[in-house]
Amino acid sequence: MNLSNLKPAQGSRKDRKRVGRGPGSGWGKTAGRGSKGQKSGSGYSRKRGFEGGQMPLTRRIPKRGFTNIHRTELTVVNLDRLAKLRKEEIRPKDMADHGLIKKESERVKVLGRGDLTSAKTIHAHQFSESAVKKIEARGGQAVVIGKDPC
Repeated sequence: MNLSNLKPAQGSRKDRKRVGRGPGSGWGKTAGRGSKGQKSGSGYSRKRGFEGGQMPLTRRIPKRGFTNIHRTELTVVNLDRLAKLRKEEIRPKDMADHGLIKKESERVKVLGRGDLTSAKTIHAHQFSESAVKKIEARGGQAVVIGKDPC
C-alpha cells in the first residue's frame, strides 16, 4: 500500500445529484420539481414558518407576558460557600477561580445563608441585609462594586 492508491471507503462518498442535464439522466427538463406551481420556478424560497397558507403556529398560539429588556441578571452566592475560601479579601475574580460563579464579569449578589468563620472583606454588586449583618458581626466588610463613594 502506498499514497498513490489511497481511496475513500466503499460507499462513503456519493456524487451530488446533477439536475437539468437532459432526458437520459432521469432528472432533465423539470428537474424533479413537477410541471407547474409555486415551487416549480427558479427563485422560490419559502418564508420561515410558512405552512402553505394555513395560519402558522407562531400566530395561532396565545401570546402572554412581557420581557423587560433592561433587566440585569444577578448570580447569587451564599455566605456558607464564601466561608470555604481561605482568603481575607474576596472579589468576583476569586469567586470565578473557585467555581462559585462562571465568569468574573457576572454581577454578583451575596445572600445570607450560612455563617462566616472569620472576618472577610467581600466585594460584590449587591448584598442582602442579612448577609451584611453577618459579615459585619464577624468584623468583616461588605463592599459594593460599582457604587459611587459619595
